[in-house]
Amino acid sequence: MTTSMPKQTILFDMDDTLIYCNKYFDIVIHQFLDTMTTWFNSSNMSAQEIKSVQSKFDIAGVQKNGFQSEHFPRSFIETYNHLCNLTGRDSSDEEKEQLWKLGLSVYDMEIEPYPGMVETLELLRDQGHELYLYTGGEPVIQQRKIDQMKLSAYFGDRIFIRQHKTAEALAEIVKEQGFSPANTWMIGNSVRTDVQPGLLAGLHVIYLKRPNEWLYNVIDIEIEPQGALYTLEKLADVPRVIEEWLLTSKLS
Repeated sequence: MTTSMPKQTILFDMDDTLIYCNKYFDIVIHQFLDTMTTWFNSSNMSAQEIKSVQSKFDIAGVQKNGFQSEHFPRSFIETYNHLCNLTGRDSSDEEKEQLWKLGLSVYDMEIEPYPGMVETLELLRDQGHELYLYTGGEPVIQQRKIDQMKLSAYFGDRIFIRQHKTAEALAEIVKEQGFSPANTWMIGNSVRTDVQPGLLAGLHVIYLKRPNEWLYNVIDIEIEPQGALYTLEKLADVPRVIEEWLLTSKLS
């Protein structure tokens, strides 16, 4: 980027934008389904049917309480109780404790970055853009990930952690920080918590489309963009797309 190009404010989501997240939940859900199909083998319910029940409880918990760490293991317990009521099987405190610990185990897994994370952040930083991190979840858990990935090297103290990652939360950040929408980008994998809020705030948006996306994140994009809206599959393509937009805007 040449020095005549305007500096951009770039907000990055973290989970499944910069670092892997969903795949760890998928691993634990698979273990949960193995357990459920064993315990309820006489019910004739398939693993997919049980997963559908768990997903409904999981999403309902997020919609009610935001990104609390307990909502995921709680969805296991709620699914277990539902199946016990449905089949007449006696519930067990020991089994509930086993499921609770299984659900919480997802937060102890070693995380890893998406390909190109370091190179992308370094390039954007070196081009003079100001980088911000905007992530949803509990501060302790999210900060642990930030520390493990050494993300403060790129974001400094420009980090926002919100339990409820909503359009209102993003709009509040934009207003408080005095961001100019014409020079601000929201980059993330969730249509619900990144793309739609970014568009509602009048920001440029890059949707990083991920395979096997969490059902909670999968909704239609219904907001007309006031600026740029790109769909990408590789994080490493972000700097190129932003630079191309700046060049096109300068020429128009």
